Amino acid sequence: MSEPVYRHRDFLFFAIGRFLSTVAMMVQSVAIGWQIYDMEKTPLALGLVGLCQFAPMFLFTLPAGEIADRFDQRRVLAIALVVQGLCGGLFLLLSILSVKTALAYYAVLVLFGIGRGFASPSGQSLLPFLVPRERLARSIALNSSVFTTAVIAGPALGGFLYAFGPRATYSICLAFFVIAAGLTALVRGRRAKRPASTLTPFERVKEGVRFVRHRPVIFGAISLDLFAVLLGGATALLPIYAKDILHTGPIGLGLLRSAPAIGAAMVALTLARWPVERQIGVKMFGAVAIFGIATIVFGVSTDFWLSMGALFVLGASDMISVFVRQSLVSFATPDEMRGRVGAVNMLFIGASNELGEFESGITAALFGPVLAVVIGGIGTLAVVGTWMKLFPPLRTVDRLKDVKVEAA
Repeated sequence: MSEPVYRHRDFLFFAIGRFLSTVAMMVQSVAIGWQIYDMEKTPLALGLVGLCQFAPMFLFTLPAGEIADRFDQRRVLAIALVVQGLCGGLFLLLSILSVKTALAYYAVLVLFGIGRGFASPSGQSLLPFLVPRERLARSIALNSSVFTTAVIAGPALGGFLYAFGPRATYSICLAFFVIAAGLTALVRGRRAKRPASTLTPFERVKEGVRFVRHRPVIFGAISLDLFAVLLGGATALLPIYAKDILHTGPIGLGLLRSAPAIGAAMVALTLARWPVERQIGVKMFGAVAIFGIATIVFGVSTDFWLSMGALFVLGASDMISVFVRQSLVSFATPDEMRGRVGAVNMLFIGASNELGEFESGITAALFGPVLAVVIGGIGTLAVVGTWMKLFPPLRTVDRLKDVKVEAA
C-alpha cells in the first residue's frame, strides 16, 4: 500500500504553510472589511477593497507565472509570503497609530495584491511536483480541504480577535505569514525540466495564454468560474448583511464568512476519499447552478440561520466546481508550463473574487444589497446555461483521462 499523501514531507510542509497563510488572509479580510465599513459606511468602500487587490494582481500574475516556470517556485512563493507578512505589519502599524483614513489601508492592500499576484501561480504550480502523479487527484482534494478548513477557521478567528482590537488581529496575521514563508522555504520536491527557450519573457507569457485559449475544456472551466463567481459572489457585502440586515456583530460576521468554507470543507474531505471520476463536466455545471440558487436564497433571507444554511450550500457546491477545474488544469498541463497556465487560472480566480467584490459594491450602491445579490444569483444561472452551449466539450467530458492535452 502506498504512503498516504499527507505523510509526504514536502506536501505536509506545503499544506501547513498554505493553511497558516490562508488563515492570516481570512483574519485580515474580516478586520479590513469591518474597519473600512466602520470608517466609510458605504458599499462602494467595500468594493474598493477588492479592486485595490485585483488591480495589482491583474498586472503581475501573468509575469509571475512566467517567473515561476523559469525559477524555483519555492523561493518565489516564500518571497511573496514575506511581502504579505510585511502588509500585515503595516496594517498593525496603522492601527497602533490610530489612522482613520481608508486611503492608507487601500495603499497597503495594493501591496498585498502584488504579493498575492506572485504567490498564486507559484503555489498552484508547485503542488504537482510534491506527490506522485497517481496521487495528484487526491492531493488536490486534500489540499482543497486544508484551504477550506483555513477559510473556516480564519473568519471565525478574525471575528474573535477583532473583539480584542485590530492590533491583536494584525499581529497574528504577521506571525502566520512569516511562519508560512519559512515552511515553504523548507519544501524540496522534484524539479521541472525546463527546456532551453529562445523566447522572450513576454513571448513566454503569450505562450501560456495561447495554451489555455486553445483548449476548450480548460478555458471553459476557468471562464465558467470567473463569470459565475463574478456575478454570484456576495462575500464583499457580508459586513452590510451582518450589521444592517441580520443585526449581528463582528463575531456573527466571522461565522457568516466561515459558513461557505464549512460546506466546502465537508465536500473537500469527501472528495479526498471519493474523487469525482465520472460525468465530471455535467456535475460541474450542476454544482455551479446550485451555487446560483443558494446565492438567491441568501440574498432574500433576513434570518441568521437561514443565511448560514444558504452560505453552507453555496460553499459546498463551489468546492465541486473548484475540484473539477483544478483537476482539469493539473492533468492537462505539461510540467514546463505549469506556472504560466496556473497564472492564467489564478488571474481568472482573482477576477472572479476581487473584481467580483468591486462589482458587488457597485451594484449594491445602485440597487441596494439585497437586489444586488439576487441579480447576481440569477446572472450565475444564466452563465451556466450559456456556457453549456458555448463549451460542449466541457459539458460532455466524462473522466479526467478523457481530457485532451492537444489544442482543439
